[in-house]
Amino acid sequence: MAARDYTVAIAGATGVVGGTVRRILEERDFPVAELRALASERSAGRRLPFKGGEVEVRRLDASAFAGVDLAFFAAGGDVSREYVRVAADAGAIVIDKSSAFRGDPDVPLVVPEVNPEHLDAHKGVIATPNCSTIQMVVALKPIYDAAGIERVVVSTYQSVSGSGQGGIAALDTQAHAWAQGEDVGPQFYPHQIAFNLLPHIDSFLPSGYTKEEQKMVDETVKIFADPDLKVTATCVRVPVFGAHSEAVNVQTKRKLGAAEARAVLAAAPGIEVVDVPAELAYPMPLEAEGKDPVYVGRVREDPTIVNGLDLWVVADNLRKGAALNAVQIAEELVRRGLL
Repeated sequence: MAARDYTVAIAGATGVVGGTVRRILEERDFPVAELRALASERSAGRRLPFKGGEVEVRRLDASAFAGVDLAFFAAGGDVSREYVRVAADAGAIVIDKSSAFRGDPDVPLVVPEVNPEHLDAHKGVIATPNCSTIQMVVALKPIYDAAGIERVVVSTYQSVSGSGQGGIAALDTQAHAWAQGEDVGPQFYPHQIAFNLLPHIDSFLPSGYTKEEQKMVDETVKIFADPDLKVTATCVRVPVFGAHSEAVNVQTKRKLGAAEARAVLAAAPGIEVVDVPAELAYPMPLEAEGKDPVYVGRVREDPTIVNGLDLWVVADNLRKGAALNAVQIAEELVRRGLL
């Protein structure tokens, strides 16, 4: 695939997403000559497996990017705001998973199955969208191309792994406490997450929406480069360890029946249609966890609006929703001769 191998850095290498980036680089045999695992001072010196050997974690600082060709950032917005431009100025192409640069008009926001052509205009920094946005736009793309889209209404069911190690630990601890008959209280989240639903992801905005919900609106419009596309979202944290699920209601510009919608979805890259109600076959987070596709099912027409469709969309938020999308961007850069 590549004319040469690359020096690759992962900022946030010891985190959930950073670790998944490292594993996917190995799984997909991305051409890595040297991997630099970067993290905070407290993680420096740890050793992480990679391609049959180990790499030692280095402290993330301004000097860490000298000679780096490609830098994945998976360490949160504050770290990205401090170091992304430093890495780019040192000559690296940066793929940033945080929200720090998603709204910047000079930074392409890319999902390779949807808008890979936006990479051509990059200026050293590329943003990857929010996990919930990624899986939704992958499912929307074939419908958008086939029939246009007027409006999208989405409700998400987001796993605790989307919050990182703290969310995973909270659900694990609370579930064990409940099973042993112990008191269960809030941990990490503002309310108990075990056997509960929290209609609150990220902070609230004056509009009443949360930042997570507003991200889905703004990012979808930017990815499709369609300012007339209407999107509204309700984002919910659920007691599931891995993989996000979404109920998506779509109003298309022209009529697209359920059978035709299934056909265009099945033919699209990155999607696996699982939709046989008679056999109780539909996407579920347990089945999606650890896998790469965006799974779509429960495809049906909504008779309450003109040209309405309903979809159920499930994907592993740590893979397609984060690390895999970033690595696919890197692969697309190689294919386009941009790296």
